Amino acid sequence: MDSDPFGSGTPLIPVLGRNLTHGMLDTLGKAIVVGRYETRPFPTEAEIAKTFGVSRSVTREAVKMLTAKGLVSARPRQGTVVQPSSQWNLFDADVLRWLLDRKFSIQLLRQFSQLRIAIEPEAAALAAVHHSPAELAAIREGLHRMERADAGDGDALEADIAFHVAVLRASGNPFYAQFQQMVATALRTSIRFTNRIKGRTASIADHAAVADAIAARDATGSRTAMQRLIGDVLGLIGDTED
Repeated sequence: MDSDPFGSGTPLIPVLGRNLTHGMLDTLGKAIVVGRYETRPFPTEAEIAKTFGVSRSVTREAVKMLTAKGLVSARPRQGTVVQPSSQWNLFDADVLRWLLDRKFSIQLLRQFSQLRIAIEPEAAALAAVHHSPAELAAIREGLHRMERADAGDGDALEADIAFHVAVLRASGNPFYAQFQQMVATALRTSIRFTNRIKGRTASIADHAAVADAIAARDATGSRTAMQRLIGDVLGLIGDTED
């Protein structure tokens, strides 16, 4: 048996933590997404169990979870095989997190931003129509957190995420709210990119324009303000590629 069927080059057992199944899931899932199985077969359940020193039932459960995420499939006489990335559940929180473990990619950022600009402006327009007082307060609080972080009090990225998630939730449409993990991941990717450009930080004024339009129940203004906010990142990407 390959002494290291996971391609990590480091001992695996210490990373498992208290929850063996989820520790195995994280190690295997990350290895798949970063491409360690592009040129080598996925290990058998017996190999996984032996390497981790766990039971086959624990191993089987982790592989089932990978299957549910679209990362692997079990085929007769072929065992467990890694699925092409087109089959991965890209809205799964773990898969999104593992994607960020890959080398930074302008293409990934562009794809995230294209999806965001197709979704978030409409969510903002719906929020302008449907928001409750509590939901508007959450949007305002996200903005205030951004302002405090800009002054050195708090995490700017988490504040930015809180703002956008609050807008999605205020849309009144549970399907939009389900995009919060994708938006959080996209923002984390954006920060990697914009931090490389001196003086580029999230525009509080642009976020305030979205919040103000939503508060005024101006659907068109909310949509336009959010389009401008996300479009700025797409513009930066285009400038970088020129």
